[in-house]
Amino acid sequence: MVRTVGVEEEMLLVDVRNGRPKSVSGQLVLRAAMQQQAVAGLGVHGALEGEFQQQMIETHTSPVESLDDLDREVRHWRSEANSAARQLGSSVAALATSPLPVTPIPVESSRYAWMHERYQIVARQHLTCGLHVHVAIESDEEGVGVLDRIRVWLPSLLALSANSPFWNGEATGFASWRSQSFGRWPSNGPTEIFRSAEAYHRMVRDMTMSSVILDEGMIYFDARLSQHYPTVEIRAADVCLRAGDAVLIAALCRGLVETAARDWARSLPVPEVPTTMVRLGTWQAAREGTSGRLLDPFSSRPRPAWDVIDHLVEHVGPALSHSGDMELVKEGLERIRLRGNGAQLQTRTMERTGQLIDVVAQAVRVTAGQEEED
Repeated sequence: MVRTVGVEEEMLLVDVRNGRPKSVSGQLVLRAAMQQQAVAGLGVHGALEGEFQQQMIETHTSPVESLDDLDREVRHWRSEANSAARQLGSSVAALATSPLPVTPIPVESSRYAWMHERYQIVARQHLTCGLHVHVAIESDEEGVGVLDRIRVWLPSLLALSANSPFWNGEATGFASWRSQSFGRWPSNGPTEIFRSAEAYHRMVRDMTMSSVILDEGMIYFDARLSQHYPTVEIRAADVCLRAGDAVLIAALCRGLVETAARDWARSLPVPEVPTTMVRLGTWQAAREGTSGRLLDPFSSRPRPAWDVIDHLVEHVGPALSHSGDMELVKEGLERIRLRGNGAQLQTRTMERTGQLIDVVAQAVRVTAGQEEED
């Protein structure tokens, strides 16, 4: 059996005239639904939705076994979102933060109003876009066994996906500023080792009863049990500029879940890495991406980034072979080695033109599938 996998992509809506984020998500979702009804005769639910801010859109695929199918769905929903955005004088950009200055505008809802009142500047400044990968699990017990074993590898996924070197008009010095900005939320980040589903659910219950967060929907762990689906939801990655890189991250996530589930079933030990060191590994991945060093997932000592990533592939190799994903992963990683991730592409464009609007314009073209090479 091959585990199903699906992805959610958060992306920016930007004005076609100046590249700045544009508050049109509500109109876009409505237009997209109308387009689907015109083509298929019925509404497609859950594929294109609004998000926390009006300058964001979220797409998500159905759960699939084949990564070829996943690739087609990712590209399809990017195209659907872009088509709807164009009717509103906007485009879709798979950027994890806005390179150009922006004032986020929240979607009107009682939930988001509560969050703005409770979190103040954290909510007012929040405009980040992530890639969330759902991988099927058999039970909560298996899922927690997976969470305990994949936590040390999640910084490597962040490094590969890093796609937010600019924020609000300036260079941040980070490959992934999204992860740093999102880290201001109280429930975000790497988790401790739970060892049982009961302990996991007790932690979630205690967090919601603390009144610091509103409800279970605000459990923003880097990886968590999904609230709505029988999946592990891995949330560590930036949204990827290229659709193919999103599929690569999904393949690695499935490999990690399958490997961890096998180790859990055999009662193999959990890597006893302190949460503090996993957090340092996450920071290091955000700072340097794939261009410098990452922390070794077990020793927490710095190593060349690609040595750590090669170790990741070796770790999940049997699972990748089982699912038939090994060739796709090798090709995807070679693509990033040669061309860089989203952060490196953005940085090179800025170095070449000196204009952040050019960074956004290129991101729009890549997101629309009009430009695969840099």
